[in-house]
Amino acid sequence: MGFSVVGQNLPRLEGKEKVTGQAKYIDDLNFPNMLHGKLLRSPYPHARIVAIDTAAAKALPGVKAIITAEDLPDRRHGPFVQDTPLLARGKVNYVGEPVAAVAAVSLEVAERALSLIKVNYERLSEVLDPLIAMESDAPVVHENLDAYPAVFPVQRHGNICSLITIEDGDIEQGFKTADFVFEDTFTTPMAHQCHLETNGAIAAIDAQGRVTVWASTQSVHLNQIRIAETLDMPMSKVRVIQTRVGGGFGAKVELTVQPYCVALARLSKRPVKIILTREEELVATRPRHSSIVTVKTGVKKDGTLVARQIKLIYDTGAYADDGPGIVGFGSLMANGPYRIPNYKIEGYCVYTNKVATGAYRGFGNPQAAWACESQLDIISRELGIDPLEIRLRNALDPGDKTVGGQNLFSVGIKECLKAIKEGMDWESPKSKNRGRGVACVHHLSGLLASSAYVRINQDGTAHVAVGAADIGQGSDTTMAQIAAEELGLSIEDVAVVSQDTDSTPYNWATTATRLTYMAGNAVRRAAADAKQQLINLAAEVLGLPADKLSARNKVVVSVDEPQKRISYAELGVISHWVKGGQIIGNNSWMFNEQPFSIDVKVTGFPFRVLGAYNYGAHAVEVEVDHETGLVRVVNALTAHDVGKAINPLSVEGQSQGGFTQGVGYALFEDLKVKDGKIISNTLLDYKIPTAVDVPAIKSLIVETNEQTGPFGAKGIGEAPLVPVAPAIANAVYDAIGVRVKDLPLTPERILDALKV
Repeated sequence: MGFSVVGQNLPRLEGKEKVTGQAKYIDDLNFPNMLHGKLLRSPYPHARIVAIDTAAAKALPGVKAIITAEDLPDRRHGPFVQDTPLLARGKVNYVGEPVAAVAAVSLEVAERALSLIKVNYERLSEVLDPLIAMESDAPVVHENLDAYPAVFPVQRHGNICSLITIEDGDIEQGFKTADFVFEDTFTTPMAHQCHLETNGAIAAIDAQGRVTVWASTQSVHLNQIRIAETLDMPMSKVRVIQTRVGGGFGAKVELTVQPYCVALARLSKRPVKIILTREEELVATRPRHSSIVTVKTGVKKDGTLVARQIKLIYDTGAYADDGPGIVGFGSLMANGPYRIPNYKIEGYCVYTNKVATGAYRGFGNPQAAWACESQLDIISRELGIDPLEIRLRNALDPGDKTVGGQNLFSVGIKECLKAIKEGMDWESPKSKNRGRGVACVHHLSGLLASSAYVRINQDGTAHVAVGAADIGQGSDTTMAQIAAEELGLSIEDVAVVSQDTDSTPYNWATTATRLTYMAGNAVRRAAADAKQQLINLAAEVLGLPADKLSARNKVVVSVDEPQKRISYAELGVISHWVKGGQIIGNNSWMFNEQPFSIDVKVTGFPFRVLGAYNYGAHAVEVEVDHETGLVRVVNALTAHDVGKAINPLSVEGQSQGGFTQGVGYALFEDLKVKDGKIISNTLLDYKIPTAVDVPAIKSLIVETNEQTGPFGAKGIGEAPLVPVAPAIANAVYDAIGVRVKDLPLTPERILDALKV
């Protein structure tokens, strides 16, 4: 099928706005009489709040509002388990937990007010290790765990926030038929998203008591829902507008400072702005879960995988947040894109007295892939099989089933592996101290709901309103391309409406690699609805049957008599002024396939529907310095099956960006904790990749035509990060013959491994 707009390398719609400095981010906005907010945070990992005295702070000139938990509804929030208070209520559960909030005429006054608030704490025993937290006699983080509402059939007890099990086949018989059984344990640290723009919001109240919130967010609609829930307000009284977003990677999906801005604005009757500092971001927002993953795999002599048992332990910190979903998704992805007939997977989401962890690009998959792709390399080398070849032998094909028994249609993992084998010149000789490694990934694109409407303007051009937030990944451009292709317009004829709960229809969130697939489907269907209305109107005007007309190149034309035609502009005028009213197409769409068959044993899984798998494979070449232990990535090749690349340039950008973040996760990122407090609290202490750490990355695109996707497309957003760490570790082994099972692969760990 030929396309005119889809598949083109088009620049971002907002590109000029950003590079010329015209883009407005949250901290660029200011309002008359605006106040500045700050949060008072707990200095202890676990303590009872005996008393809070705000009198001195309230008396400070310039302080206009102070709130504690007593000033807010007694409501807890959370996407899976509602366990999180807006401000600590009764006790604090981690260092950095908000205890009070202040609004003042300046930041300096607000900070001075924080120092005047006196909190009397009674220290409690804390638990900081998830393994210790799982023991029966460990200090309990949440004494009233069973009282917290959950949105799924949660399995929990003690400090186990959520337990997920997925089992199919006969695991014991599978291990009996194996020629070899391997068992290894791998760990990963907490890692921070480190988006360049920190979290921030502004809230203002109008004369009718309606609140408007401007926020750097990944979902205006989810923000609206959460603000209304936590502050006991009707959603009709809450409007959320997205400013330009300077990166998110999962950290801006759920609430950060928005409800504090609203509560302070309601109390002070003035607009309130809160912008987090970089230190606050690092010590008190939601980084990626640390993990301990044990993998036991049974394999035949020829490398065929026959059985796998996996135990994943993810440290969710003091509150659940997205933890149950992250552990559930990590469990679902843990087997990788391979055919394994017998498996048992257990995922534990564990409370500790550390900062609550949450969504970060990959959503539980990076931890699982680190373990399983590393062990697959161990297996291949023990059996004397090429690491790339063992993956090809076990890789899924169209018609196979996922973990859980879901049927697969577009499966390009073998094509990805073959592409990187050729592109990397896999079998060519290597220099001394250099090694090559490979790792694979599968991920999802189908989750929850998206909506869109497309209106045809009087001149025949179109406006697209879709609830999908562009946070820098280029989705506005992708949505415009999809609408233009369906309508038969050029990209210049399509405008995408900015995210605003008053003017854009519902979309769950920009997360989970879902926008191209989910929002793209909604946009294409809404555009198809509008196109059919154009055709129906043209049929009336031309006196021809609608099924004998086609719409393309801004014209509705007769299939049999091409001279009989009418332009979109003429139809636009007719619809606005003569007949029918403005043409507006709309669609709301949700992926509805069940993730599990009735034959699979599942407990505690947090999602109802999931689907549309995407695939990828990475090959890297590294150089390792024997004297210093320093690992340098010198060559990188990625290949991803995206179904159909709507904008290949954006696909390549996502692949390169994800790989870059993966380099940091692999080599040096580690959010260190001492006595419950994060001590790597600046970007001097928490190192992220720079240009000197990342090689030139060649990105290959594999297209397999996903039959349920818009023009055959699937997503790519998260997948490029997932296999980077194991690919690098596998290359390190290839270079120097040592295996490191704990991330990051620091020079110290490399040198320690060389000494063994």
